[in-house]
Amino acid sequence: MAGIATGACSSGLLFRNREAGGNGASLAQYNELRAVESLQLSSTGTKPKWFISSSASKCRTIRAMASPTASAPKREKDPKKRIVITGMGLVSVFGSDTEHFYNKLLEGESGITQIDRFDATSYSVRFAGQIRDFSSKGYIDGKNDRRLDDCWRYCLVAGRRALEDANLGAEVLEKMDRTKIGVLVGTGMGGLTAFSNGVEALIQKGYKKITPFFIPYSITNMGSALLAIDTGLMGPNYSISTACATANYCFYAAANHIRRGEADIMVAGGTEAAIMPTGIGGFIACRALSQRNDEPKRASRPWDKDRDGFVMGEGSGVLIMESLEHAMKRGANIIAEYLGGAVTCDAHHMTNPRSDGLGVSSCITKSLEDAGVSPEEVNYVNAHATSTLAGDLAEVNAIKKVFKDTSEIKMNGTKSMIGHGLGAAGGLEAIATIKAITTGWVHPTINQDNLEPDVIIDTVPNVKKQHEVNVAISNSFGFGGHNSVVVFAPFKP
Repeated sequence: MAGIATGACSSGLLFRNREAGGNGASLAQYNELRAVESLQLSSTGTKPKWFISSSASKCRTIRAMASPTASAPKREKDPKKRIVITGMGLVSVFGSDTEHFYNKLLEGESGITQIDRFDATSYSVRFAGQIRDFSSKGYIDGKNDRRLDDCWRYCLVAGRRALEDANLGAEVLEKMDRTKIGVLVGTGMGGLTAFSNGVEALIQKGYKKITPFFIPYSITNMGSALLAIDTGLMGPNYSISTACATANYCFYAAANHIRRGEADIMVAGGTEAAIMPTGIGGFIACRALSQRNDEPKRASRPWDKDRDGFVMGEGSGVLIMESLEHAMKRGANIIAEYLGGAVTCDAHHMTNPRSDGLGVSSCITKSLEDAGVSPEEVNYVNAHATSTLAGDLAEVNAIKKVFKDTSEIKMNGTKSMIGHGLGAAGGLEAIATIKAITTGWVHPTINQDNLEPDVIIDTVPNVKKQHEVNVAISNSFGFGGHNSVVVFAPFKP
């Protein structure tokens, strides 16, 4: 076996922030947020050079072992294990219709606006991808609609719309074996408004004034649970919470349930609703957010030299994943195929990407192995691309490690228009990826005015491009070093 040794240094986690306005502990080296260390990215794809703080406490060597034998990858052929996408549903800043959502992306329209859900005038960040005019009519009854946290409202509407898109309405589901249909919709933050309201009631009025819905509507598994209760789906049911990598983790796990024969259909994706005081305030405290208050629509600008942090988004994105055998038996409309995926961990820092990019590059490689495709077959990347100083370049560096020739690849950043949906991001971006496959058009990355010179991949700057997608990957990475990549392609019988 051939081994590749790479150095990885972990830094101190916390330090006392003594800057003006600083209070308590803050992140020591928040390169995923606002860079403290300098990243130099070689256009040849060589290892970047980092200047590490002297507070680094330990270094260790990670060895990635190559496969003992190299052979041409083979895609899954068993119709019981091939997984197809038969429905999609979403709630987004551009509404709840997938066609309208993707048309807005193709037009290069920004959904970022000033926050008016709460009084943010005293906040250093006053804009986000806030959803307006959301309606759950026809999906949630009025009484529950008033009680539910938006996180679960978005999940229920996106999930039900995905089922409808797959021709799996109530009458159809009643005639199916619902013990073989599962739900796996995760969230990074859970019912944050419900939690905040419960804590506020406790502090201001005492524990007797806490609503009995406080705990149920706060915990992160409730999206999957409520959707199952609503539809009678009795298969595998739980949630995953891996920060901004959540939805892709859910797709990967859902696919494995189908491949193992534990489910015929999985309703999978992510949901999030963190545009509220605690959510915005918390990420301000992390120094994670762009502060371009005078130009909110131009704030999210992946790979642009003038980027200064991510923009908060929200919503839900859900896919219906189904075994090919089951889909064909019921005559389902097949939209695209899920080929495979992978999850890894940087094992490095709470918020920093690894300087050597090994966690991300190995995740991409493993996803292609799981999918049975070679790197040369991939010609579209829907990037994580949050618009952070170090994160954007670290991802590009990892992509260049895996794909030696990027001349045919289109790579774009959906977050440039809708913001960062945290746990929902991967769900919304999976839908954007699949729409690129089915339409033959890839949406632009907007606000590309001053591109980093080392980003040599075509980022589809500012204007959509026609592009026949052969194989696509969608990347999502989260705080804690969670990496996830999923692989989609046009369906070919």
